[in-house]
Amino acid sequence: TVTFSALKLSQVQYPAMEYCGEIHVANVGIPEKVYRESGFEAETTNNRMELTAVIRALAALREPCLVTLTTDSKYVCDAVTKGWVYGWKKRGWVKSDKKPALNADLWEQMLAQVARHDVRYHWVKGHASNEKNNRCDELAVMESRKFKK
Repeated sequence: TVTFSALKLSQVQYPAMEYCGEIHVANVGIPEKVYRESGFEAETTNNRMELTAVIRALAALREPCLVTLTTDSKYVCDAVTKGWVYGWKKRGWVKSDKKPALNADLWEQMLAQVARHDVRYHWVKGHASNEKNNRCDELAVMESRKFKK
């Protein structure tokens, strides 16, 4: 089982943003291993970084896994669990209100990664008491400090 504990972004240098992903690999009888990745992109948006964190975490998994994706992003969680993203894709990346779906390039990449795994989605409130989400907050802030001028 793999738990990806979600993405957190800081807006310290908006419009530049950071992402953070944390992967917990737990198998029966083997101690848990934790892998962390964080990064930075200039001239981006919060939603693009939320998607980037998921893509990078899922891409890091070398074989199909059962994944619990824990995120504080309603954008990511709701789009998948409520089926919106599948409708957008079916309509050529157009939403039900006839407006273009944003970030279609990243949604395509995320859906390709999701197709490789058995993904369960778990939303948590940001800046609350979720230890793993808070750790991602800390890592994203540390990443932003690397690029502060």
